[in-house]
Amino acid sequence: MDRDRYEDEDEDEDERGDGEGGRAAPAARTASPEAYARRETALERDDRNFVELLQELRVTQTGVQILFAFLLTLAFTERFTELDALQRGTYVTTLLLSVAAAVLFTAPAAVHRGLFRRRAKRRIVDVSSRLAAAGLGVLALALSGAVLLVVDVVLGRAAGVAAGASVLVFTAALWAALPWGLSRGIAARAARQDEGRR
Repeated sequence: MDRDRYEDEDEDEDERGDGEGGRAAPAARTASPEAYARRETALERDDRNFVELLQELRVTQTGVQILFAFLLTLAFTERFTELDALQRGTYVTTLLLSVAAAVLFTAPAAVHRGLFRRRAKRRIVDVSSRLAAAGLGVLALALSGAVLLVVDVVLGRAAGVAAGASVLVFTAALWAALPWGLSRGIAARAARQDEGRR
């Protein structure tokens, strides 16, 4: 008897939602893709977007820290004195680019602190997203410069330029072209679905 009662309660819960506050109706699991949209307020969406952005920044900051540490120690090696003027210029430029990337990736934390409890979460998310995008661009240049410098010292200038350019193209393909292509594909698929409903 108790088992039947529990099963009835489970069925009632399924009719109300997914068991987590009744946010999603059962029809959302089998209906159109729009039914899968999160049922959240604008503030909840902004909070989620900011948390996701912070997770992305944690990943990229690790790469920046490793690159920056490598560049700092490079200046104190014995072979550093053997670098020519162009190599030294590449080193300084790459070092400054890595610093700029670190500043851009940590800027969202400063923006959030400066606008804390100002009811400006949407603005914080927008500005932080732009800062992160700029940081990725600067980081791509810094990585290319680091590879250019190392390969130039080890294999020669032509190989260094080729390697640096390859890294820049590779990062541009994965960090810019790939997301852009995926976005275009999603937009095209949504447009086709809209036309199909008409």
